[in-house]
Amino acid sequence: MKPYYVAMIEKDVYWVGARDWNRRLFDALIPLPQGTSYNAYLVVGKEKTALVDTVNPGFHAELCDKINCVGDVTKIDYLIMNHAEPDHASAIPVIMNASEKAVLVTTKKGAEMAATYSKVPEGRMKIVGDGDSLDLGGKTMRFIEAPWLHWPETMFTYLNEDRILFPCDFFGAHTAVGLYDDEVKDLMPLAQRYFGEIMMPFRRMGAKAMEKIKGMDISIIAPSHGPIYRNPERILNEYRRWTAGETREKAVIAYASMWGATESMVKAMEETLSSEGIEVRVFNLAIADVGDIARELVDSRAIVLGSPTLIGGMHPLAIFATSLVGILKPPAKYAAFLGSYGWGGGALKQAQEMLHPTRIEIVGAVDIHGTPGDEEMRRVAELGRQLAGKIKGAGPSIASTSAVA
Repeated sequence: MKPYYVAMIEKDVYWVGARDWNRRLFDALIPLPQGTSYNAYLVVGKEKTALVDTVNPGFHAELCDKINCVGDVTKIDYLIMNHAEPDHASAIPVIMNASEKAVLVTTKKGAEMAATYSKVPEGRMKIVGDGDSLDLGGKTMRFIEAPWLHWPETMFTYLNEDRILFPCDFFGAHTAVGLYDDEVKDLMPLAQRYFGEIMMPFRRMGAKAMEKIKGMDISIIAPSHGPIYRNPERILNEYRRWTAGETREKAVIAYASMWGATESMVKAMEETLSSEGIEVRVFNLAIADVGDIARELVDSRAIVLGSPTLIGGMHPLAIFATSLVGILKPPAKYAAFLGSYGWGGGALKQAQEMLHPTRIEIVGAVDIHGTPGDEEMRRVAELGRQLAGKIKGAGPSIASTSAVA
């Protein structure tokens, strides 16, 4: 057995997860500049032992070795599956094979997924719901259904005696740095980035989950990615705001530009919004990190899209960014469009069509033929002032075509 670091986070409660320093992409979409971790927890009672979640493929042997550092993988009684995604559940067959008496504990929907993905037989599963519990002998595991955070089968597990909440992906962060929250510099931007990428499309279900755990006595939050919070209010306070969709006087500008015309209008929009006291975040889509955009969308009140017309529609990078808005469902209320075209337009129409299902109000657009001159820049500035008024809640209602070239 290799020497491994196993942390005791409370008496007879151990972190037995894995750090993945080399992973740089999640879901073939999300950049991981600091890697990530796959947290699993061993809870040893006087009579029974439970493992909460497992690890990503490639780390199964490490998980077993770490369990054996403080216990015996062949004697695990319960394997609690909070979430069926492979980065947390892929080692289920390994653990179930190692311990012939192990029973998988999951929700009803989770049982269907475990049967499909991990081939766990019905006779080795225990289905639980809200308020159900397991007595390990001095350690009581209580279960809280939290569907769609971010799959339909998700649940939280709460260890009564030690006041530890195991919420799987909820409250997570993608970083391999540090075991505890106070060991990670600039953790909140990482947590906000993670929320934007994973949880923002499920804000309503997140808010329901926050209500379920409201008033619970929580001393530690132990998620399945990133550091363990021994200062739980730090992340709880942020999630209260994020799941409620609270926004700031802030705009995200995401743009593509081929020959500089759209970029020059973006610069004018940025300066106008900033002069009006609006916080602005600008992303050139040719070099932008998707995770950074997701992070800033979490609390932005407005989105400005910029794109030249390319063969009758938006630039592909702008199409991707607009699709991202539709997928992530940020709480932004207002949008504007800046575009340019040469021999033919079409980008503006496509942007309007793609944004329509989001119900984000399109305050206006400036779409010009050729290179912007003084008059076009004046119109961009005017649109910026109109958008700033909307963001600050003081502007009149602006028709979506009022600034269209």
